[in-house]
Amino acid sequence: MSDTRRANRNMTLKLLAFAAGGFALVPLYNVLCSVTGYGDQTKLLQKVQAIEHPDLNRTITVEFLADVASNGEWEFRPLQRTIQVHPGQLYTAEFFAKNLTGRDTMAQAVPNIAPSETAAYFHKTECFCFSPQHFNLDEGRNMPVRFIIDPALPAHIDMITLAYTFYDESSRVTSAR
Repeated sequence: MSDTRRANRNMTLKLLAFAAGGFALVPLYNVLCSVTGYGDQTKLLQKVQAIEHPDLNRTITVEFLADVASNGEWEFRPLQRTIQVHPGQLYTAEFFAKNLTGRDTMAQAVPNIAPSETAAYFHKTECFCFSPQHFNLDEGRNMPVRFIIDPALPAHIDMITLAYTFYDESSRVTSAR
């Protein structure tokens, strides 16, 4: 077999292996989600469907905070600072983000819920934090977060803070090679 034919055959085999590996990533991701519970939309949907009746006798204040990473150039803020919610009912809050970096970029919001014990009861059904967001130069837009608070939230908790820190791609820490 000629060197060119051998090189072509090796390249074809490598491309096939690469393609097969790419298709294997989806099942691997699903296994990771089922083991860790992270990002598993099926479990989240089951939790939300299990919460059928809002507790109209109980009101929780949800406070929204927004911060930009120290080296970020963004406008980022909640459209409402607080809302009153009933556990078991679906709500939507919106945040506004505007790219002031001087270039097209990708950004990612990292959430934090306080007090930390409430994280298990705060279920986001949709959130801009689930995946990186592409922003064109000077683009600004509203971004929703939809959530429901589980009625099993301990009775002594009457306030939850949902805070986001917004990072643009230049904020990523890269490994030294």
